[in-house]
Amino acid sequence: MASKAPEPDKKFDDFYTEVKEIEKRDSVFTPKQQMDRLLRPGSTYFNLNPFEVLQVEPETPIEDIKKQYRKLSFLVHPDKNQEDSERAQQAFEAVSKAWKTLESGETRKKCLDIIEEAKGRTDIMLAEKRKKFKKEGKDRIPEDDPDKYKHAVYVLTMKLFADMERKRRELAERDQEERKRKREQEIEEEENVKAQKEWQKNFEESRQNRVESWQSFQANSKSKSAKSGKKIKMFKPPKNKPESR
Repeated sequence: MASKAPEPDKKFDDFYTEVKEIEKRDSVFTPKQQMDRLLRPGSTYFNLNPFEVLQVEPETPIEDIKKQYRKLSFLVHPDKNQEDSERAQQAFEAVSKAWKTLESGETRKKCLDIIEEAKGRTDIMLAEKRKKFKKEGKDRIPEDDPDKYKHAVYVLTMKLFADMERKRRELAERDQEERKRKREQEIEEEENVKAQKEWQKNFEESRQNRVESWQSFQANSKSKSAKSGKKIKMFKPPKNKPESR
């Protein structure tokens, strides 16, 4: 059974309306407008969608996407905006990252798959909404309007990109923790081997010292005996006599 898609969020409605108004007012953004767009509040979230960053439709040919990338990167390049170079650098990095994502066929396909999933889930949501409206005696839903339908897909697309980024970060964190754990284990094993070698070295050195000390003792004893002209008599235990009865 397909899961129900979430309802559109009001903040997306406000943002979408604002963007459309700006687009109508000025079809060619100035450098400042582009930097404001790319660095607006919540840009970390919105800029997850590379099509949104480059302002192209998903079905746009890659050659046209490249042209749009060049135009935007020129507008926000730090060298062209030295009076606001810090913000320009951030905007330029966002544009470059979006292009690298779409330039690769593999990552572009993943992005297109997300958009297709958003469309499919939106259609399921709207089908349920139509049933509800029909029971209430209403023939149409707001999303029957093409612009509002597109907006509904846009909202869900952004949420799916956010989910993908969240999963990517979780995987990266788990991978980092796993690599950290393995490295700590390697360090511990290296220290154990080092300690074992150090112990073995100390043991060998102390054994050699003991051997040399014993040999020195024996040599000194023989030397003293030779000088005195006496032979050292070895102690012999008395023989056991048989008991007389």
